[in-house]
Amino acid sequence: MNQQKNDAPASEAVEAARLEKEEIEDFGSVLCTRGPHAIHCLTVIGQIEGHVEAPQGQKTTKYEHVIPQLVAVQEDPRIEGLLVLLNTVGGDVEAGLALAELIASISKPCATLVLGGGHSIGIPLAVSAQRSFIVPTATMTVHPVRHSGMILGVPQTMRWFEQMQERITGFVARHSGMSEKRFTELMLHTGELVMDMGTVLDGRHAVREKLIDELGGLSDALQWLYREIEKRGGEKPGEEAGKD
Repeated sequence: MNQQKNDAPASEAVEAARLEKEEIEDFGSVLCTRGPHAIHCLTVIGQIEGHVEAPQGQKTTKYEHVIPQLVAVQEDPRIEGLLVLLNTVGGDVEAGLALAELIASISKPCATLVLGGGHSIGIPLAVSAQRSFIVPTATMTVHPVRHSGMILGVPQTMRWFEQMQERITGFVARHSGMSEKRFTELMLHTGELVMDMGTVLDGRHAVREKLIDELGGLSDALQWLYREIEKRGGEKPGEEAGKD
C-alpha cells in the first residue's frame, strides 16, 4: 500500500514531463516556467501560417494553435505573464495581425523578444506587447504588403492593398514609438533591397528608430516581466499578502 502511495507522485511527475515535452514539440510553448513567477512562453518561428497551409518541410507557426494559447494566458489564474519569442520571416498578413491584436489585448504583463528575425508581418507581432526587446544581431525587414498568386488588375485590388497596408502601419504606430510617416518612409525606401523596396533594421537600429523599446536578451525580458508582475501585486514565492 505504502509503495503504491510513493509511486503515485513519481508517475504524476513523469506524466507532467511527458505532456510538457509534447507541448514544446507540437506547439512551441511552455505552459508555466519555473522561475519566481509563472510565465507562459510562446514561440513564433518560421512562417506564420494562416488560411492556407505552407509547403511541407517549411517551419511554420499555425495561428489556430496560437489563438487558444493566448486565450488560456488571459483566463488561467495560474499564469502571471506572457513572453513571446520571435524568429519569423513573416507570412499570412491577416493571421499575423489577428495574433498581434490578441497579444495587445492581454491584460497581464506581456513582453516580446526578437531573436534572429522579426520580418514583415512579424513587426506588428514584435511591437504588440506592453514591452518589446530585441538582441543586437536580430534584423527586421520593413516592406510593403506583397501577394503571391493571381490577382485582378482592377483599381479595387490596388485599394485593397492600400487598406491592408494602412491597417499594418496604423497598428505599428499605435504600439511603438515610430510614427506612421516614418514607418512608410522605411517601407518605401529603394536601393537597399536588391529585388524589393524597404529597409532592413538590425537590433540597435530598430531601437534608435523607436520601433522596439529596448535592446536586450532573455534575462532582460524576464526581469521586466517579474517587476511588472510584482508591481501589480504578484507576490514572490514565500511572501505573504499584507506582510511588512
